[in-house]
Amino acid sequence: MDTKYIFVTGGVVSSLGKGIISASIGKLLQARGYKVTIQKFDPYINIDPGTLNPYEHGECYVTEDGMETDLDLGHYERFTGIHTTRHNSITTGRIYKTVIDRERRGDYLGKTIQVVPHITDEIKRRMLREGLDEGLDFVITEVGGTIGDIESAPFMEAIRQLRWQLGRDAVCVHLTYVPYLKAADELKTKPTQHSVKELQSMGIQPDILVLRTERHLDDALRLKVAGFCNVDLECVVQSEDMPSIYEVPVNMQRQGLDAAILRKIGIPVGETPPMKPWNEFLTKQRNAKREVHIALVGKYDLQDAYKSIRESLNLAGIYNDVKAKIHFINSEELTAENVATRLEGMAGIIICPGFGQRGIEGKIIAAEYTRTHDIPTFGICLGMQMMVIEFARNVLDYKDANSSEMDAATPHNVIDMMGEQKSITQMGGTMRLGAYECELKEGSRAAEAYESETLKVKSEKLIVSERHRHRYEFNNKYKEEYEAAGMKCVGINPAADLVEIVEVPEKEWYIGAQFHPEYSSTVLHPHPLFMSFIKACINS
Repeated sequence: MDTKYIFVTGGVVSSLGKGIISASIGKLLQARGYKVTIQKFDPYINIDPGTLNPYEHGECYVTEDGMETDLDLGHYERFTGIHTTRHNSITTGRIYKTVIDRERRGDYLGKTIQVVPHITDEIKRRMLREGLDEGLDFVITEVGGTIGDIESAPFMEAIRQLRWQLGRDAVCVHLTYVPYLKAADELKTKPTQHSVKELQSMGIQPDILVLRTERHLDDALRLKVAGFCNVDLECVVQSEDMPSIYEVPVNMQRQGLDAAILRKIGIPVGETPPMKPWNEFLTKQRNAKREVHIALVGKYDLQDAYKSIRESLNLAGIYNDVKAKIHFINSEELTAENVATRLEGMAGIIICPGFGQRGIEGKIIAAEYTRTHDIPTFGICLGMQMMVIEFARNVLDYKDANSSEMDAATPHNVIDMMGEQKSITQMGGTMRLGAYECELKEGSRAAEAYESETLKVKSEKLIVSERHRHRYEFNNKYKEEYEAAGMKCVGINPAADLVEIVEVPEKEWYIGAQFHPEYSSTVLHPHPLFMSFIKACINS
């Protein structure tokens, strides 16, 4: 069949969960046997979120092909298992840059460049994924922001035009908020009515409404919304607070969201698929009672700043029949005097990734404490680098050891800038980004973790591929000293001889990874390193 298009928009307030709904729609359509992709269009003018402060925008997710993207792409991948690319994340900045570059080359033959049609045409081209994909049954497009935002207007105009051009091959799913007023003891539909009215004023009639609510909505309220908003009753779906975001697809299926989409497009609905593996996962999640306490040592006290790490821990915990109870510990406040108190009761710790000087000494203190007290420890990217620095200072006795990122004049730069990075002057999109191969040392704890999963074998060697986001690397000049002192380099990039994984084998579980394993963890396939780490925490 011809490719069908689903547009997901939001109104009233932000952070209603458009990404979760988009991912849920993708999952439900996959369960029916359709080939789908999901893309995010963000109205901000940044080229990508790579230079944004995590406090502003949450974590920066990285695709296999090296694109820094919005964290919603993490939801898309975790729910559906699809591998997104740079073409799944589009910003206003990228749209305008493309159009301006064409204008500078003279592609428009002297025409006056305007939002309509030039910007909207480029948005439509990317929404349709022209020249990119073959064989896709559905393209789900989430538009960031809220209806009525000035910066969203070109995207809404592009959707209006596509709805007209595509006819029944396109549907609009609009997510709104139904607040509960405690003083009046009432749920209010007026914000939803105004949001739909705003959407209609842009020439877009929503086909399906998803009502975000903290209280259950009865049929009378849904009927009221349907009547005021010109939407069929079966197309008014509620998205209540659930115990877990992974319950959302099942809740949406229960209410017939996927069936409503198919009927609107004119596709026979058929039987509801059982989604057996997903429901088995949910059963394990509900049955997991025992808690295992994990500390996240980092500098961003914001849940979304380490979203993929948190979800990877949760998923690995569920598959090990435990609940990962995550505690954030601010590395800026961690000292040699209080580290024992702050980490008391923790079965394991994650030393978080990041950039810059702030909070690194606290991470080094945490690494020393867990190494000397044999507490399972997992360092990710900068976290791995802090483990390397701590080992140099306290085992190799290089008291002034550091990363050249933090101290350019350090005489013992055990972490140094990658050679390919030294001539780069711009910040955005210039790091070592995306998937690179890592050859694992046979018999290492890291290799044992991966061997529980399917490994890619090349010339009888254990090769895996993991995603990166960094400028600095382990300085191979010190490699022999580390190996002799007990920190083994057990994962190496075969092309660049870059150290990817270090571990201290004599410890229960003390591993640092230069890459970001959290980007590869999905609901049905949790990452092997997180699985192994959680097992060690349970047994510690």
